[in-house]
Amino acid sequence: MIKSIKSLSTRLKPGAGQGINYEQLTEEAVSLGLFNPSWYQEHYGRAFPSNVDAFKDYVRKSRFAPVNPSPAFDNETYHRTYMDVFHGQVSPLLHYLMHGRQEGRRYAPYAPRWMPRNVLTPEREVSAEAQELKVAACLHIFYDDFIDRFAQALSSFPIELDVLLTLANDSLVKHAQQAFGKHPKVKNLEIRVVPNRGRNFGPMLVEYAEKLQEYDLFCHLHSKKSLYSGKEQTQWADYLTEYILRDPAVTSGILNCFAEDSELGVYYPTTFWMMPTWVNHLTMNAPFMRAWEKEFDLPKTNGFLSYPAGGMFWARPQALKDLLSKQWTYEDFPEEPLPNDGSMLHALERVLGKAAQKNGYGEFFYYPPTGQFTRDYSYTFSSYQGSGLDQHLPAIQAHECISFDVFDTLVRREYTVPDYAKLKLGQQLASNGQVGSAQEFVEIRNRAELALRKKADFSGDVNIKDVYKEVGKALGISDPEATDLMQEEFELDLKMIRAKDEMVELFNHLGSIGHKLWVISDTYYTRGQVGLMLKKAGISVPYRLLVSSEEQKRKDNGTMWQMVKEDLTNEGIQRYLHIGDNVVADAQLPGDLGLATFHILHPMDKWQALGFPDVLQDDDALDEYQILKWGKLISQVGRNPFIGE
Repeated sequence: MIKSIKSLSTRLKPGAGQGINYEQLTEEAVSLGLFNPSWYQEHYGRAFPSNVDAFKDYVRKSRFAPVNPSPAFDNETYHRTYMDVFHGQVSPLLHYLMHGRQEGRRYAPYAPRWMPRNVLTPEREVSAEAQELKVAACLHIFYDDFIDRFAQALSSFPIELDVLLTLANDSLVKHAQQAFGKHPKVKNLEIRVVPNRGRNFGPMLVEYAEKLQEYDLFCHLHSKKSLYSGKEQTQWADYLTEYILRDPAVTSGILNCFAEDSELGVYYPTTFWMMPTWVNHLTMNAPFMRAWEKEFDLPKTNGFLSYPAGGMFWARPQALKDLLSKQWTYEDFPEEPLPNDGSMLHALERVLGKAAQKNGYGEFFYYPPTGQFTRDYSYTFSSYQGSGLDQHLPAIQAHECISFDVFDTLVRREYTVPDYAKLKLGQQLASNGQVGSAQEFVEIRNRAELALRKKADFSGDVNIKDVYKEVGKALGISDPEATDLMQEEFELDLKMIRAKDEMVELFNHLGSIGHKLWVISDTYYTRGQVGLMLKKAGISVPYRLLVSSEEQKRKDNGTMWQMVKEDLTNEGIQRYLHIGDNVVADAQLPGDLGLATFHILHPMDKWQALGFPDVLQDDDALDEYQILKWGKLISQVGRNPFIGE
């Protein structure tokens, strides 16, 4: 019988006085071959006085980090398989020994999901050079209990440092003075009470930006209690605190890396392992990113990127001099409440790496499963590694109703670029003098679509038939002639539609074994036109088709998902999954409503993941030479959405 989360967390959290016999459990784990003390200590770069101490260290960390007790037991697999254990914040092996065996739960051997390249190998005891570094910890504390959390974490720090505190209110000051004032690792302490504005970045930059420039290094942490899902859990904060401030083998390695390589500018652990697969992405933050990029003269970022998710990191002040030299005020930051995502603050953490690179500095990371430091950015795509859909098929088939996106999920365009059909039509019109150039027609066509959206105050969606009525007016042609142009655009696009073979095969397989299938698309095309595209791609089983132009609801603003959720409730469907390639429209927004999603890579994202050139962006997306040079190759590379097929 699976115990409740409350029961698990109450009975098994270490340190809660439950009388856990660690000596007996350590001996038992070793005898079963599930805990290997020598392997654990060598793998994670830290020696312990006894096997019991090593096991206790594993039990504590394994509640929130994907560390493994031996090659025989994979921590992450157990947590992902038994989410009650994860949400109970319980160590997987501890749970297995005390309850899991009796309950018939299974474990799997350690199987690396990603192997870092460009590995750094610093000593795990702080060097003499690193001991000379002038270091500060800049800590923003909103929740009182984090005062003791951070103070305890500092107890294991390998050198003395200054602590620069910002506190959410006066009531925290006395507790903070007691915890840090006579702390053996704290040389100097500053405390400032700050308004609730700017989250963690506002207080750091307004209060201490100038002072931080006096140090060789500083770390920034803040009290964080919520996962992306909004559940009140502390694993994410525990994970970041552990690998930024607490684990002496890691913090010694961090200091040594900075001391040994003057070109390293920013450090943070790889993204918290239970975050969504797509979190290393711009998500809803593109417009805010563009504002920061303009202000700090940074190159444009598209799609996936590496950044300190959660806003906690180590940095060399010179690497972030653009941020630290600016005169900040609290009015520079938005007032509360802020959304879960999509704000200047969510964008700010995403530009830190680019800011460091602009100043000639690089980033490095720590990857807990392998216990290694690395400069390898490919961890951002590690969740998409694999040989194909077979590995995911059991989890997908567990759902009664499964929906799919259309473009770049079930079908792909031969030359990748969505506007290529419009460009081809523009070439025809330019050749007979109706427009000055093909690019001019694309602008006319897209302006007509935008004008209709503005007229509708961006509610609902537009239909291609209505778009071409506006195009006809702009070109001075009749409605029938405009309809002919509309049909020509569709036929040009249809001609270039290709199947994403593996995805179509999955769709047909699911339909053949009785799953309820829906297809959901944000598109100006009609239901009939989308149906023809799916037929051409080889879709041969029944499905329900929802297109935004007819439903007048869109995925990318959440209205379609609200309707889907209502329909699922009305039909009594409990096990539902959506599969799609758009991070926001197909993953983030339905996830916010509690709908299960399975994100796959867009062809351009896979192209980026494989390290190929940054192409078909901005003006190049309408350059036919560039489209013909790169588009077909990107489409073919992206046919299978997994890396390593």
